[in-house]
Parts: sequence; C-alpha cells; structure tokens
Amino acid sequence: QAGGSAMARVAALLLLPVLIESVLSISFFLPVNTRKCLREEIHKDVLVTGEYDISEQANTKTNLKITDSSGHTLYSKEDASKGKFAFTTEDYDMFEVCFESKSPMGTGRVPDQLVNLDMKHGVEAKNYEEIAKVEKLKPLEVELRRLEDLSESIVNDFAYMKKREEEMRDTNESTNTRVLYFSIFSMCCLIGLATWQVFYLRRFFKAKKLIE
Repeated sequence: QAGGSAMARVAALLLLPVLIESVLSISFFLPVNTRKCLREEIHKDVLVTGEYDISEQANTKTNLKITDSSGHTLYSKEDASKGKFAFTTEDYDMFEVCFESKSPMGTGRVPDQLVNLDMKHGVEAKNYEEIAKVEKLKPLEVELRRLEDLSESIVNDFAYMKKREEEMRDTNESTNTRVLYFSIFSMCCLIGLATWQVFYLRRFFKAKKLIE
C-alpha cells in the first residue's frame, strides 16, 4: 500500500509538466456575426478531445468547425450549443478551432455569447478509468499504464525535436554553402567588371591621345 502511494506520488510529479501543456481551458465572449479561431500544434498520432459550452441567444446560431492546415475538416457542428468532440492527428500539424456566430438581427442588438472550451490531448485525453474497467486493471496498474503512455509521449517529443534539429542543421549548412557560392560568384563578377573598366578606360584615353 505504501509502495502504491509512493508510485502515485511519482506519477503525479512526472505528469505535472505534461498536464500543463496538454490541457487547454479557455473562456471568451463571441460577438454576433463574428468568427473567432484558436490554433494549436499537435504531434502525430495524438488523441485530442474537447468539450464546449456556448451560451444560448435568441435568433443566433453558432457553428463550430475544426480543420487542419490542409483544410480537412476534423469536426463540424452547426448550431452548436453544448457537446464533445474527439479526433486523432495523422501527422504533426496545426489544427484550428473556429466558432462563428450568425444572426439576422445585426451587430449591437444581440448580447455577446459566452464560449467555454476545454481541450485535452495526449495522455490527459485518455480515459484511464474506462480503460481500467474494460481491462480490469488495479489502481497501480492504471498508474503504470499512464506512466508508460507518458514515457512514450516524451520519447516521441524528443525524437521530433531531434528531427527538427537535424532539419535545421541541414538547412543552415545548405544556406551557408549557397551563400559561399554566391559570394564567390559576386567576387568574380566584380573582378571581371573592374578588369573590363580598366581596358575600356585605357582604350578611351588612347583614342583621345591622353596616354600612349
């Protein structure tokens, strides 16, 4: 029992930095006939879940649409008021969550709507209580499963950062090589132009009989 408590404390300490990054809770006011969007970058094969609650206004319809950078629709709901959504990313990408308010009444006549959005991704998005019920796991086994998923997420993050570092290094080396070649080309052009000017001025001065 003491071991399980210690393991739970270790799990909580390890999960704290991830939970800060994997949970997004935000509230904002959405004026009538306007559109507001939120953007976030997510790694590949990451589960994203969300729950939204939009205050109701007479003669006002609010649409919710989630798309990736390619314009593919991940979730769409017309006349949204309250609900949940979930999707899994296919690749590292930036997705956009947009709320759009429409009303025939016109701006200034309808009060702003209050939008509450709670999004989770990665380890925090998984329902470990449901997993424990389905697989009949003990509390310690659930924490171990959570730590395993967390470790995998951290490894994937480091792998992605390493890949990005390699891509940036290759880009820097390629840019340095191009700059070097361009500098050599520019210097050759300047030397050629200076040589041409010397010969041109020499012929000009000889034609004017200013030099022999």
